[in-house]
Amino acid sequence: MQIQTLQLPVSDVAQVGRYFAEVLQLPVQKDVVRIGWTDVQLRPAGNNPIGGVHLAFNVPADRFQAATDWLLARTPLQRSAAGEAHFTFGGRWDSESIYFDGPDGLILELIGRRRLPASGRVGGFHGSEMTCVSEVGLPTADVAALGARAEAAFGLGYLSPPVPHFAALGDDEGLLIVVDATRRWFPEQKVLPNARGIVVTLDDVGAGELDDAEQGWRVGARIHATPVHLLPAGT
Repeated sequence: MQIQTLQLPVSDVAQVGRYFAEVLQLPVQKDVVRIGWTDVQLRPAGNNPIGGVHLAFNVPADRFQAATDWLLARTPLQRSAAGEAHFTFGGRWDSESIYFDGPDGLILELIGRRRLPASGRVGGFHGSEMTCVSEVGLPTADVAALGARAEAAFGLGYLSPPVPHFAALGDDEGLLIVVDATRRWFPEQKVLPNARGIVVTLDDVGAGELDDAEQGWRVGARIHATPVHLLPAGT
């Protein structure tokens, strides 16, 4: 599954765009941030609240240490109550992560997934090495019910066994992180999840739609045009 586009409500489009361009070294054209194959469109938040939005960015696993050093030179990392800033996840995750604050209270993550292809690059890391937005957090009142709807809408499976407050649907390239709306974000566990006004477009999934009217977010699938086969003249 790929997250192709994401509409992100922000308090100030120009200011948030500068953060992505200057701090994370990502290409920004007007209101669109390009992160690998994902386009993040910055939109004025209007009446939508900001803060508590979670996004993760894939980096090649063989570049994770270089990416960590690069990020530490630009911004502090989030830490758990035990003071940990680097997290290794086993099982079906088979990955390692670091978390950091973005503008407008974004909960951002760099994640290296070992099953994905290595980069083979050496030397200093650059933000352009991020390959995509691979996770978007979606709060809901009933994780199990929403997970079942996501399975039905897009044909998605679970990356790991779901639990009552958390479910990850998709694969290493893209995940919908469905969380209980009352569960605070890991690792600091201070901020409640928010996705109000977020609109996501997926690719490489079944054609469907998913939303949560109470939480104010929406997910759809990219519709591919059906090839038109022309008959030879005179047939």
